[in-house]
Amino acid sequence: MDLQMKDRTYLVTGGSSGVGLATVQSLLEEGANVVTCARDEERLRGVIAGLPGGERVLGLAADVRNPESVTALARAAEARFGGIDGVVNNAGNSRMKPRNEATLDDWRDEMDLKFSSVLNTVDATLPMLRRSGVGSIVNISAVLARQPEVRLVTTSAARAGLLNLSKSLSIELAPEGIRVNSVSLGLVDTGQWRRRYEESGTSETFAEWEAEIAADRGIGLGRFGHAEEVAAMIVTLLSPRSSYVTGTSLDVCGGVARYV
Repeated sequence: MDLQMKDRTYLVTGGSSGVGLATVQSLLEEGANVVTCARDEERLRGVIAGLPGGERVLGLAADVRNPESVTALARAAEARFGGIDGVVNNAGNSRMKPRNEATLDDWRDEMDLKFSSVLNTVDATLPMLRRSGVGSIVNISAVLARQPEVRLVTTSAARAGLLNLSKSLSIELAPEGIRVNSVSLGLVDTGQWRRRYEESGTSETFAEWEAEIAADRGIGLGRFGHAEEVAAMIVTLLSPRSSYVTGTSLDVCGGVARYV
């Protein structure tokens, strides 16, 4: 299916690895131009250099918590490609701390990252999204937003707030034809899980170790997800093909969600 993204331009925050990088690759496969950012510009440029179609990628250093940094990124995108048709707010991570270990600074930092990253990017790109005619935003969240994990209490709470914010944005921007949706992740096989496996000292294969964790977490499909599986759903929601979809959250979690 043609997702009607050829020659359009999309911004993906946190594009140097994992789901962000897989999303950049998927957009390039659709013939789109991509603007992406990370805090480590050297690493980002090295990754981009190895991508097929990398000449259609603009990669810059940016701190999404800083509005001036994000504004500069948006201006660079407009100068290079003439505008932005869609945004993927992907920058973020998980904080593995229970409540009794989380400090107030942990809470502040988590909320700042999850909210500022989205608000700054939306504010910086909104004029271009309005001009696009097919403007779309996809915010990356997690099933933790509706199914809290006590070992990730700050992240669970921040993700819940982001899910609520995404719904509010979808209502606010719908009259202007700009769609806002969320993709909620379960466990995804990224470098973080590979490192945990290597550090575990287990004699099991990764597949065996993975299956045990999946069973413990109640993942119906019995395995972790892969970044490209998530990216496929992000790109589909982002595309003009999903023109009648807004204000929704799509779980990409292997069946771990226990809510209706």
